[in-house]
Amino acid sequence: MTSEKTAVTSSKMKIALKENISKDLEESKLTNDAGKSKETSKYDHIVHPFPPLYTAESKILILGSLPSVKSREQMFFYGHKQNRFWPMLATIFNEPIPQSIEEKRELALKHNIAMWDTIYSCDIIGSSDSSIKNVVPTNLKEIIEGSQITQIFCNGKTSGKYFHKYQEKELGMKAIVLPSTSPANAAWKIDRLVEEWKIIREWLI
Repeated sequence: MTSEKTAVTSSKMKIALKENISKDLEESKLTNDAGKSKETSKYDHIVHPFPPLYTAESKILILGSLPSVKSREQMFFYGHKQNRFWPMLATIFNEPIPQSIEEKRELALKHNIAMWDTIYSCDIIGSSDSSIKNVVPTNLKEIIEGSQITQIFCNGKTSGKYFHKYQEKELGMKAIVLPSTSPANAAWKIDRLVEEWKIIREWLI
């Protein structure tokens, strides 16, 4: 009799254990599905919100990948306060660091620098370059044909990657990829960036 009771108890415990495992697996699946759904919802479809900066006198073109959230808010290039682009450029040309958008525009044009990005539209999470997908590249022909640009520089590897993939062959021009001025590239301090980026002066003489 005791043996029969033990067998019944053991059987019930096994059934209960299977039910608990099944319940845990189902809850885990629901959690994962919810997480995936939440992650997908973070993506925004971004269309480049402002035009390129250049004149007929521009001699070089500096390309980013896509404007950051801050740059899109300001409707101008390198708007994040921690991005070193504008302090770096000012240092290279021994100019005051520009504060306003107009001052930044004047600094670039004064030194015959054109600016735009490699991506016209894409899906992206915030300002995360690693999340970029469904890319439509910018058309750079209008800038090249409407200026005196002889050299293109890419601000960071992401810009360089998309230029090589979409625009290099079409334009018949190679780009020089320089270290990113983004705050995400924290290993590169501004003095080191200036040293690498001052190469742009060779095409501005």
